Parts: sequence; C-alpha cells; structure tokens
Amino acid sequence: MKPRSIVFDLFGDYVRYVGGEVRMRALVDLLAAFDVGDSTVRVVMNRLRKEQWFDARREGRETVFALNDRSWRMLDEGRERIFTRGSAEWDRRWSMVIYTVPESDRPLREELRKELAWLGFGTLTASTWLSPWDRLGMVEDRFGDRGGLRLDLLRCESAGLAKDREMAARCWDLVALDADYAAWLATYRPRMAAYRAGDLDPRDALVERMRLTHDYRLFPFRDPDLPGELLPAGWKGGEAHKLFLEAHELLRIPAESFFRQVAT
Repeated sequence: MKPRSIVFDLFGDYVRYVGGEVRMRALVDLLAAFDVGDSTVRVVMNRLRKEQWFDARREGRETVFALNDRSWRMLDEGRERIFTRGSAEWDRRWSMVIYTVPESDRPLREELRKELAWLGFGTLTASTWLSPWDRLGMVEDRFGDRGGLRLDLLRCESAGLAKDREMAARCWDLVALDADYAAWLATYRPRMAAYRAGDLDPRDALVERMRLTHDYRLFPFRDPDLPGELLPAGWKGGEAHKLFLEAHELLRIPAESFFRQVAT
C-alpha cells in the first residue's frame, strides 16, 4: 500500500467518524504501523494539501489536517461504490454515453473515461459507453458544462437478452474479473477464522482491515455491478462482497480501538 492510499483509507474509515480532522503527529504514529517514516508522511500530507484534498491549520506547534468539501464528496462516493451493491430489478434498458472530444484535449478525454469507468460504464466502442443503470444524470452533472466536449446521452434497449449479454461481454472483461474475485477469496477466506476468533491485537487489526479494504476497493473500478441476467454462471463477485463486509465488520472494534488510542 502506498502512503497516499493509506492516508485516504484512514480518513475514509476512521478520521471521518471522529470529526473529520486529525493531527500530523497522530498521522505519523498511525502510518508507522505500515512502516512509513515520519518524513514521508509529512511530504505526502503537504502534497495532498497543495492538491486541495485537505485543509490545514496550526494549533500551537501542531498541524491539523481536515476534510474539505472535495474530499468529503470523494469519500462519500467511494464508500457508496465499495460497500453497496445494487438490488433493484433491471428494466432491460441501457444508459448510453456517446462523446466527442477534440484530439488536442487529451486530458479532458482521459478524465471523462476515468469518471465513466468509476460510474460503472463500459466501453462498447472507443467513444460509446454503456451502463445498465440510469446514471446519465451523474454524467451530465460532472461534464455537461465542459467546453469542447459534446455529449449525447441516451436511454435505449437492445433486440433481446442474448444481445444484452453479448454487449456486456464486449464492454467488460467479466472472465478476468471473476478470476480475480476468486483469487481474492482464496486469500481472505482462510483468514476468517482468526477474524471471528478475535485473534488479532488492535494494531494488527487496523493494519489487516486497511489491507482488506485496499485490496477490495480496486474492484469497484472494474466491476459495473451488473444485473444477474448479464453475469456469467458461477459469478464470484457476490460471495466476495459478502465476505468483505463480514471481515470489515469483524475487525472494526479492535481497529477502531487502536486508532482512537493513537489519534486522541
């Protein structure tokens, strides 16, 4: 886990629930559990502040870092994608985004593609993206007023379920994703007995819970949370999500105990 990633996970799973701010000294002590040195923590936090992810203020000789509107929004969206799976019935309609970006504006094109992937869209063709869920309003909110970008936002249906499945297989590499879910389960399923028995001390529980979240939160960038009709037989994603939620909760009390001990 990179120091930058550890910081965001600490704020997302712990700091946000104790007022949204934490002292530099506490961050240094917390990241020491991950073998991250004092100077590295200070460089990372100063960089994140300059990137406007956090506000900072002085209290005596101590610097306090606090979540701002931008980071609160990012953590809320990330938590929703990581911890929530859709349960609504699919109406067999697709959300389609067709975009045109000038060749000269590569940063905008990359930003749009990254955001569409985060929202659960997949690439049918280079400039045509699909999602089975109605998230066109989110795309409009984020990019509707961006100069130089043309967006065509459509709701449409295919010729039938066979075609739907064929398009899903083109938009997402479900076979590779399912294999990665199986590998994740093979890593964490054997650890559940120790989690349930409470065998980890608080410091180790915090580290283990952070690794668990870090390893699992990569999936929402790749998994569009498709309706069951579009998933391959024996899909491992549902089992992995249930195990993640259980493990995350089993480690919560000892991990929070260590965090509060250090942070307060």
